[in-house]
Amino acid sequence: MKLKIVLPVIGLILVGLMSSCSNQLDTSMASKTSTKEKSVSYSTVESKVASNQTSLTAVNLGIAGDFAILSKTGITDVYKSSVLGNIGASPITGAAILLSCAEVTGTIFTVDAAGPLPSSVTSPSMLTTAIGDMESAYTNAAGRINPDFLNLGAGNIGGKTLTPGLYKWTTALIIPTDITIQGSATDIFIFQVAGTLKMSSAVRITLTGGALAKNIFWQTTGAVTLGTTTHFEGNILSKTGINMQTGASLNGRMLAQTAVTLQMNTVVIPQ
Repeated sequence: MKLKIVLPVIGLILVGLMSSCSNQLDTSMASKTSTKEKSVSYSTVESKVASNQTSLTAVNLGIAGDFAILSKTGITDVYKSSVLGNIGASPITGAAILLSCAEVTGTIFTVDAAGPLPSSVTSPSMLTTAIGDMESAYTNAAGRINPDFLNLGAGNIGGKTLTPGLYKWTTALIIPTDITIQGSATDIFIFQVAGTLKMSSAVRITLTGGALAKNIFWQTTGAVTLGTTTHFEGNILSKTGINMQTGASLNGRMLAQTAVTLQMNTVVIPQ
């Protein structure tokens, strides 16, 4: 009688153990499948971002790239500024360029003979082409799609390190503290800003890893303001004005569809 009772009990125990092992195996397989799916998804995202960065090309500045400063409505100045590179304004008269010849290491191009003497060169046709190229470059930069970074920092990028790629902000952009732009000599950075761009006083942009200012493009719908003693890197393509406050410096270009204002500043065209 005892043997008859024990055998069914052992059978029930074995069935339970087999069921438990089966459940654990199913759970383990499901976990591995889930992990694999997550891995594939992550890799796909990474590949997409890497592909976009790889395909990102520089903005073609055309003849506008020959200028350190190019404006449609004039260049004002508080003496003494220092500009290494050509400057020009069109269609405004040459009288709207207030930099003196002594402040420019390069050529001052004007649409008429009213430009700074004795160094200004009258070249209205070339300036018309340069302004057209500047506007085309702005449109090109603004029209880039599929940004790698959208509204980074909610419009505040102070303290951040920026890697290569296409950045887009649908609002204004502020730089209240130092930032770093990190990349190689062939990496491209394009920053699309739907509003104004403001950099606080004494703030610096530092390039690391071999990144070059000539490969950095800041496209802004609103005005750009660089605070006192700031240092900025890259080409600025502004739909409106670009304003440098006292002692600010720029390694790049100022390409403005309205005015450029200088106050004892240093501007060097990037190589």
